[in-house]
Amino acid sequence: MSTVDDRIAALESEYEAVETELADPATLSDPDRLRDLSRRHKELGEIVRTWRQLAAARADVSTAREMLTESSGEERELMRQELEESEARVRQHEEQLQTLLLPKDPNEGRNVIMEIRGAVGGDEANLFARNLYDMYLRFAATQKWKVEVLSEDASDKDGINEAVFVVKGPDAYVRLEHEGGTHRVQRVPATEAKGRIHTSTATVTVLPEAEEVDVAIDPNDLKIDVYRSTGPGGQSVNTTDSAVRITHIPTGTVVAMQDEKSQIQNRAKAMVVLRSRLLKAEQERQAAEMSAQRRGQVGSGSRTDKIRTYNFKENRVSDHRINLTLYKLDQILAGDLSELTDALMADKRGRQLEGEAAAAAGGGDRRGAGGE
Repeated sequence: MSTVDDRIAALESEYEAVETELADPATLSDPDRLRDLSRRHKELGEIVRTWRQLAAARADVSTAREMLTESSGEERELMRQELEESEARVRQHEEQLQTLLLPKDPNEGRNVIMEIRGAVGGDEANLFARNLYDMYLRFAATQKWKVEVLSEDASDKDGINEAVFVVKGPDAYVRLEHEGGTHRVQRVPATEAKGRIHTSTATVTVLPEAEEVDVAIDPNDLKIDVYRSTGPGGQSVNTTDSAVRITHIPTGTVVAMQDEKSQIQNRAKAMVVLRSRLLKAEQERQAAEMSAQRRGQVGSGSRTDKIRTYNFKENRVSDHRINLTLYKLDQILAGDLSELTDALMADKRGRQLEGEAAAAAGGGDRRGAGGE
């Protein structure tokens, strides 16, 4: 039996064990355990079904080959076509299974916290930050994701200094994880009298939303300041000390929230962002300690400079990481991001497959689906 056969046999056994546990009344009374088992059952179910489809397709190939040798005339041609179709199904299921057996990203299935800020370019950078903010909100709507705005700091001339929001959906992270980095815009600002093209930037940070069980925070490690809110927000926003600034002393991480009128609500929102920033920092620290081969398989999720350029004059968007250029900037800003996100997801899978192949060629340790 091959190594892959051994892996699948072990996963089939786990799949059956999970099914048994899901039927246990004790599991039904434990919501957390039920959620974890249901997620694992779905993941394993895809692998087991694909493996069984592959086995059936291989059996069809064997039968077609045998019948081909025994046939003649028109029947032989029919058997040859049947063999080709069966071999195509084998290749399809092998590719699908290979993808399913890749190590799972630990953040898959999580909600996403996104932070957008104007960077280089003054008012024009803040206007571009607003464009990106609106783009992601529209994309979320097309994906039927829910969005919760945590903080929005408007700037002059309808731009934003910063916006922080949660995107909630089962595939939000896998589709948005590659959006983190510096986004560059090339266009003629409305205030430019001579029609010269300016280059400005905005930054996007993508954080997997952390739950309390993911990050243990000692209350003694927190410095919490309260102060009077500033800026837009209604008549009462500046009349009470409702704004909250939380500093995580060991790491120096600072989160401030002031959008809500209640100090308790602002504190809760700040803790959501703080936990997520600390989770991302820890994941990046762990990724930095991995071998180059392993990093290639799972990726570190680190931000890179100038990941994408938006050129208004040419209606062009170029993603520099995968050398993809699309002449549909207007559609992309309207929320049509699927072609970009699909290409980035495919690129990640390709790099993972290359990492797996390199590990196999070098006798590396290949772990089962679902992480380590």
